[in-house]
Amino acid sequence: MASVLGLLEAKESAAREAVERAREETVRAAAVLEEAERVLERLVIAREAVVEVLAEPAGRAVVAVEGAAVAAAVAGSPVPHQSGRLARAVLAPDYQRIISVLESEAAAGRNKVRAKDLAVALGLDVVPAKIEGVRSQAKRLAERGWITRHQSGEFGILTA
Repeated sequence: MASVLGLLEAKESAAREAVERAREETVRAAAVLEEAERVLERLVIAREAVVEVLAEPAGRAVVAVEGAAVAAAVAGSPVPHQSGRLARAVLAPDYQRIISVLESEAAAGRNKVRAKDLAVALGLDVVPAKIEGVRSQAKRLAERGWITRHQSGEFGILTA
């Protein structure tokens, strides 16, 4: 007959495993939620911009765009495609920080940086949700021509 302590230890072990699985699932769900919130925010901004443009007379909208200066971005703003003429100031502060970290790493001779190392350099908690958030932002910068994404999945600054 099994001992009471042995049975309790087995149940405790199973409960610990269930808790760990639930924690991992929560981290994954948090990352999905974070990305969904970013998508929603971009869509709201896009809709508001379209409504604003459609509300103005056609000639006035063109004049306003031609005379407008490039403003600094705010947190949560979309990443524009780099055409070689855009200043880093058009990027949201989080994206600017990623580029700054990559430049610092390149100056130290490290031309390839993993998302986990970026998260550490940015002072974030080293948990999957934060690492995946940084990876997502870095991938977005790479897709739009601001940085390089190597085949290994690591990131670096653009070389001329």
